[in-house]
Amino acid sequence: MKGKKYVSVVVAAGLVTAVAAAPAVAGTVGPRGRADLQAMLDRIVDAGAVGAIAEVRDGSRTWRGTSGRARIGKGQAAPVDGRFRVGSVTKSFTATVVLQLVGEGRLELSDSVEQWLPGLVDKGADTTIRHLLQHTSGLPEYTTDMFDEAGIPKERFRSWTGEELVDRVRRLPREFPPGDKYSYSNTNYIVLGLLIERVTGRPYATEVRERILRPLGMVHTRVPGASPEVPGPHAHAYVPVRKGGKVVPVDVTRFNPTIAGAAGEIISTTEDLNRFYRALFQGRLLPAALVKEMQDPGMTNKAYGLGLEPAPLPCGTAWGHGGGAPGYLTVAFSSADGSRQVALSMTPYSGDPEKAAVALLTSALCP
Repeated sequence: MKGKKYVSVVVAAGLVTAVAAAPAVAGTVGPRGRADLQAMLDRIVDAGAVGAIAEVRDGSRTWRGTSGRARIGKGQAAPVDGRFRVGSVTKSFTATVVLQLVGEGRLELSDSVEQWLPGLVDKGADTTIRHLLQHTSGLPEYTTDMFDEAGIPKERFRSWTGEELVDRVRRLPREFPPGDKYSYSNTNYIVLGLLIERVTGRPYATEVRERILRPLGMVHTRVPGASPEVPGPHAHAYVPVRKGGKVVPVDVTRFNPTIAGAAGEIISTTEDLNRFYRALFQGRLLPAALVKEMQDPGMTNKAYGLGLEPAPLPCGTAWGHGGGAPGYLTVAFSSADGSRQVALSMTPYSGDPEKAAVALLTSALCP
């Protein structure tokens, strides 16, 4: 997710931008260079993350690494196969299901929101499915004021429905007329989750499981619904909070992820995220024409495709997504042809791990 008060996600947005602008990193290599990649992962922890895990794929070769700790003040290493909240990387999954429905002839990208969800949003007749996918709808951000200054949900264990989240912006003015420009808003993907349910008759989470997770064997990925747990091995997530005149770590691993829904609730692993993006770009989830649609930012918006963020690199444009949840930061990208992937999860706490993360990502994608 990317909310205005969602501190970890602001970092995610900056990291994706930095990756796009970064030059190739001299002296680094791909998956065979385990020492170099491990050193980059260690620098992420040295720069302020509690822990960091990564998987890099280059053809049939795979490198996995871990650095740092699973908990502050504890000796357990961050588990290399750890589960984590992927935040806005969820949007790539939601968008893929929508594009599958387009491929089946059940939706058109030019269909209006009003056609499928009458009365849900203002100017629904002028807002298309493409506008939602591309963040060009002008819908305001629903997460505003839902998090405190530290980035912790104010109602941490409350369950939210998609309709309740959309209702938070129902009476707010549009930021701009639909289609005029780009502005990232999680509200777009909450609406898309409701759209999937309307078209299929099943919750978006069920469609993600049946259309993506099960066919690809993504056995460690969950669409958790109201469960506050991160199942399986995982690093804990923390945010710094000032109490009694000093800053202390608050464990925010557990919270009700319905606050994020189809915009950001998925829990996954680096292995599963790389498997997903490889399958997507190699045509196992969508035909080539629809993958190309996902990779088209259009004329209005150069910063976002359909559920995908572009990262122009020296070796070509990579596609994927960044995401944050309280205490977790994820970046997952793939070469456009699906031959190389990198997935990186961090539990940032202090300092600025951005430069070290950019070095790892750039090297992994441009060996």
